[in-house]
Amino acid sequence: MLKKLKQLGPGMIVAAAFIGPGTVTTASMAGAGYGYTLLWAMLFSILATITLQEMTARLGTQAKMGLGEAIRRKSSSKFLKYSSYFLVISAIVIGNAAYESGNLAGAVMGFENLPQVFGVNILLVLIGIIAFSLLFLGKYKYIERFLILLVSLMGVIFIVSAIILQPSIFEIIKGLFIPVIPDKAGLMVVGLIGTTVVPYNLFLHASASKTKWKDGDSLQLSRLDTILSVSLGGLITMAIMVTAAVAFEANPQTIDGIGALGEQLQPILGNWSTHFIAFGFLAAGFSSSITAPLAAAFATSEILDWKDGLRNKKFKMVWAFVLLTGIIIASLGFRPTALILFAQVANGLLLPILAIYLLWIVNDKALMGKYVNSKLINLFGVVVIIVTLILGLKSIFTAFGIFY
Repeated sequence: MLKKLKQLGPGMIVAAAFIGPGTVTTASMAGAGYGYTLLWAMLFSILATITLQEMTARLGTQAKMGLGEAIRRKSSSKFLKYSSYFLVISAIVIGNAAYESGNLAGAVMGFENLPQVFGVNILLVLIGIIAFSLLFLGKYKYIERFLILLVSLMGVIFIVSAIILQPSIFEIIKGLFIPVIPDKAGLMVVGLIGTTVVPYNLFLHASASKTKWKDGDSLQLSRLDTILSVSLGGLITMAIMVTAAVAFEANPQTIDGIGALGEQLQPILGNWSTHFIAFGFLAAGFSSSITAPLAAAFATSEILDWKDGLRNKKFKMVWAFVLLTGIIIASLGFRPTALILFAQVANGLLLPILAIYLLWIVNDKALMGKYVNSKLINLFGVVVIIVTLILGLKSIFTAFGIFY
């Protein structure tokens, strides 16, 4: 078993990707505003993510192709082909470039008083340099190990803090298994799903699995990797929700930034509570600042049929565009809290479209052979698509209600 655990990796990259500042922000808001009542949304998100990511991992390990390549092969008509190209490049590349600013700005929340270099926070510069160096080297193994380290760090920070707070086990179980959507919480539910079932992870996981397991039948290993990694990521997110739920139990409210959460935790965690949460944001932002550019480059290179993977010059240009755009926007000093939340909602709206593509692809025997979906996986896949469609429509009506 220990030997198998040492071979895990692509699933942990997925976990590192979805536990970004958006996850920490949205989960903190959900816990602070609604207590334990939305834990069921995270449980659904974990199951949905495992279902979809298992399909992409199977695509990578058994069909030996990424999702972008599979979409290109399945797009026989010109209309379908060019609309697919437009969807992937606009939603994943341009979307990730904007989203990257939230990752980087979220990473330095709590470290605003550090020295600046040419008017830019020195920590932001350091994160950018490390991310650029890892991606430029083009060594999958180094990227994977670094992200596993960051996920482990987040696990220690958030899970330990939740345990120290001694939350109500009964309330946790109730929140997990009794679905309730409190008044005005519909947008928050979509946001929680959007933080976990991230569209670009579908591209990232297939490509990482194909790169990691080039030889042999790695189906069982990839499934173990997916289930353990996504479950760990979901547990970390739930720990964040529980931490905020306990901290604001007597006074549910909307929080803005880590200062309010740190202050509420100070009586329990001491004077270092704000720094504790700040390091959690740092690890979350750091991990996502690497995975977002990487996913954008994988998606683009596969759908446009570029060769040589991580070492391709055009591949490097895509991730460099996403990373540098994020650094520039983040350095302008925007407060990311509200922007991150709405970015997650946008991801939730994009998800059903890509999920339909994926379901179509992994049921094609010409591409997948005997590794096509079982009826049970297809059934749950359809349920995931329907639920995300309903919640997506609900978020649109809620947003118009808020703004108009």
